[in-house]
Amino acid sequence: MNDLSLLKKIIDEHNSFLLSTHVNPDADALGSELAFYLILKKLGKKVRVINHSSTPYNLEFLDELNVIEKFDEMIHKNVFDESEVFILLDLNQANRIVKIEKAFRGFKGVKVCIDHHQDTENVFDHVFGGIEYSATSEIIYDFIDETKIVELDNSIALQLYAGIMTDTGSFRFDRTSPRIHRIMAELLEKGVNPTEVYDKIYDQFKFGRVKLLGYALSTMQLDSTRQIAYMIIKREQLEQTGATEADIDGFVNYCLTIQGIKIGILFYELKDGIKISFRSKGEIPVSKLAKEFEGGGHTNASGIRLFHTTIDEVKENLKKLNEKMEEQ
Repeated sequence: MNDLSLLKKIIDEHNSFLLSTHVNPDADALGSELAFYLILKKLGKKVRVINHSSTPYNLEFLDELNVIEKFDEMIHKNVFDESEVFILLDLNQANRIVKIEKAFRGFKGVKVCIDHHQDTENVFDHVFGGIEYSATSEIIYDFIDETKIVELDNSIALQLYAGIMTDTGSFRFDRTSPRIHRIMAELLEKGVNPTEVYDKIYDQFKFGRVKLLGYALSTMQLDSTRQIAYMIIKREQLEQTGATEADIDGFVNYCLTIQGIKIGILFYELKDGIKISFRSKGEIPVSKLAKEFEGGGHTNASGIRLFHTTIDEVKENLKKLNEKMEEQ
């Protein structure tokens, strides 16, 4: 899985590449994607980055070259036949690229996954990474470090720093190791400004997001055990505040700031269903809860999207499922 020399061989043997990442991309998704784009361009390869979602406004600074394209079936219908390699970064389930999924599944070239989540779908020709990595950006760092495929410069270092910093929760999550800090030190030596990166990602939110966070916090409730906290966001609140779905990223973590809480759950109302984000502390595998609903993620951070259902229905099903899992 981690024969990164094979990834270099794939690059050496092909000339045209497509890159994509998951719906509502975070900094690790974009950072790993853009870092890989920069690697390929340094090698003189043809490469296009096509995502299902628009780039969140607080992460637009990462795409300084404005290379990310938002998928349009009419505009991009021939792109997939003109490329030799299709690489998905920071996801391992094809349905997470939403409208691009059909084109990916029908792609005739080489399908590659670079990712750090568990339960990889059996749809790829090659998979690189693994759950031992803190972020997909860390995999890209290892790829450069081990193969020396290109020089690690400031442009690539910025992408990798943003990806690793955010996916480690600003260096507070379990996979924050001494090695991670050594990697970050090297990225800083390339000229990355940590204060500036943090400010752009976390301290430049629009007023609507902050208003929405206030609403979400006001809905927070605890279950009967006082070990599970959950909050609810309805579409009407997005409309009232002018916030977007991407603005909700990170809200669920506030559930875990309450003393005694072991699991946090965020319910977000979609047009035709709901999105649920799970977070947990310690060894509690919320990924198992997500998997029961065909979702996925990490042991302590997972999510699902369900269609044609309601928040009340899912809350009741989750309660029964959690009770069943506790009995096992």
